[in-house]
Amino acid sequence: MDRSTASQANDVTEQTRSDTDKSTASQYDWVFGLLLAIVILITYLPAWNGAPIWDDNAHITSPELRSLEGLSRIWAHPGATQQYYPLAHTIFWIEHRLWGDSPLGYHLINLLLLWISTLLLLQILRRLQIPGAWLAAAIFALHPMQVESVAWISELKNTLSGVFYFGSVFVYLRFDRERKPQLYIAALLLFVCGLLSKTVIATLPGALLVVLWWKRGRLLLKPDILPVVPFFIIGAAASLFTAWIERNLVGANGADYSFSFIERLLIAGRVIWFYLGKLIWPLDLLFIYPRWQISQSIWWQYLFPVSLLLFLGVLCWLSRRWRAPLAGFLFFVGTLFPVLGFLNVYPFRYSLVADHFQYLACLGIIVPASAGIAQIVQNLHRRHRLFGYAFCAVLVFSFSVLSAAQSRMYTDAEMVWNTTISRNPTAWMAHNNLGALLLQQGQLDQAINHFRSAIDIKPDEASAYMNLGDALLLKREWNEAIEEYQKALELKPEVSGAHYNLANALLGLGQIDDAIAQYQEALRINPNNADAHNNLGAVLFQKGQFDEAIAHYQKALEINPQDVRARGNIAWAFATSPQPPVRKAIAVKLAEQANQLSGGANPGVLRVLAAAYAQNGQFSDAAETAGRALQLAMARDNSVLADSLRSEIELYQTGLPYRLTR
Repeated sequence: MDRSTASQANDVTEQTRSDTDKSTASQYDWVFGLLLAIVILITYLPAWNGAPIWDDNAHITSPELRSLEGLSRIWAHPGATQQYYPLAHTIFWIEHRLWGDSPLGYHLINLLLLWISTLLLLQILRRLQIPGAWLAAAIFALHPMQVESVAWISELKNTLSGVFYFGSVFVYLRFDRERKPQLYIAALLLFVCGLLSKTVIATLPGALLVVLWWKRGRLLLKPDILPVVPFFIIGAAASLFTAWIERNLVGANGADYSFSFIERLLIAGRVIWFYLGKLIWPLDLLFIYPRWQISQSIWWQYLFPVSLLLFLGVLCWLSRRWRAPLAGFLFFVGTLFPVLGFLNVYPFRYSLVADHFQYLACLGIIVPASAGIAQIVQNLHRRHRLFGYAFCAVLVFSFSVLSAAQSRMYTDAEMVWNTTISRNPTAWMAHNNLGALLLQQGQLDQAINHFRSAIDIKPDEASAYMNLGDALLLKREWNEAIEEYQKALELKPEVSGAHYNLANALLGLGQIDDAIAQYQEALRINPNNADAHNNLGAVLFQKGQFDEAIAHYQKALEINPQDVRARGNIAWAFATSPQPPVRKAIAVKLAEQANQLSGGANPGVLRVLAAAYAQNGQFSDAAETAGRALQLAMARDNSVLADSLRSEIELYQTGLPYRLTR
């Protein structure tokens, strides 16, 4: 056999061995994937049935968007949803069709998306021939910093966009090797889908260039840089649009965002070190971290960006021999860029950092670190290598245990806010939201204490004054409630809800004309405030302005066709006010519909139905229905309603309807 033939035989042998190794690795990867799925499910078990928290109810599809028309509005009307991420909200729309408000389905989908992302990451690392792929994938899936993205229903935005991000990278790397146009188009489409889920992945083209430089040591214009230019253009356009949405529709503007350029540099330096520290030592993780007081006049705050530049200098020097540390850190910082403080994002009102902001960025640290650990273990003597594997297993197990503990915080909103306050007493938003939760539970005094704490921490927060006013309103402390609503309106005059609640408080003092003016102002700001239409209609009805009252009731019903109160109000107006006879049957129909929607157990609605029957000449039905309403009113100790019903029953038994006069 000549030398050429021998060389060819060796090449065939090496190729066969390589194919065998890849086949074996692929089989083991699937075993690893199945085991990881089990570990993920166990780790996040405490959050499986976690109730919605904070803005989850704004992401779980609202009633007005649950139809096919609503789905089209999700895509065609920015502002129809809290943020314009139409693909993510389409998934929420589908989820609501499948399991409604049950939280289990939402959490399991987040876990599924995390698992898919992890499998894609594993294959990407295999394609790039980066050692420690299993370790990196396991840490990515189980690191405690990921809990906020996975256990928080709203962050489907993160987990969904992550799948498209990894999918786009995986396909692009194949395109980079094979140069097939269809692969390029597929990678670009996956990138666009990711942007429609969350535009934070706009950093993907920069990440691709960093990865290619890491593997090749240089970047060439035609094969490396030009193909990602369309990615950069599309990503930049999506980012600018999202920035506009954040500022103009979400509310990322005002005093909370008034930083100078120097202060934004100080924020960026501190943010990067913060996230790096939490990745290395993931303890004391919070839903809301303390909001730093940033000032360019404080000398020690310059240490963060200065030390960052020095660190980058060291990495650049090391890159002459080892490119991985610099490439990883550039990926880390570049992926974090949208949340470094140069752009305004709404959560900066509460804190300049959040765990879910580094869902993808963490790979810049995890992957090089895992590769380094894997190489160290591989270089150990065979007798000592077992200790290296044990170290990796303990590391992953520790992250899993910490993540399980962290996920317990997401069992319900009360747990989130109490945990946050216990670790960060300065979190005014946690005080405000916990107070709102206690208010719903009827714990008025505890709610008031939290609202006052929120105001003490942040005296310029209008929502805290509004919430305090609501609590005082329920305690029938009218003057005090009015004072709080007026403070809220001084801070934010264009808040419809504040005018509406102020009107309610004014009614408590009998100041009807002032209340009408406030209801009208609330409707000027938000013409679709059904409650304001209902209440204004009720006040006008009391004043004998029946036609104007009915017009407002009808508008409320037009806004929300399922509004029991509006339907009952119209029926009551038709049944008890001097109206044309043609409206008698309409009153009965509306009252019956309201009774059906309310489950037939609302004494107020039954009273309306009884009045409608009497107006239509159905006096026996009227008396029987009013009798049922009386029993319910007495069972609920509503003596005022019970007395009214007794007098109305007497009318119906004598063949007379209950009727108001002007």
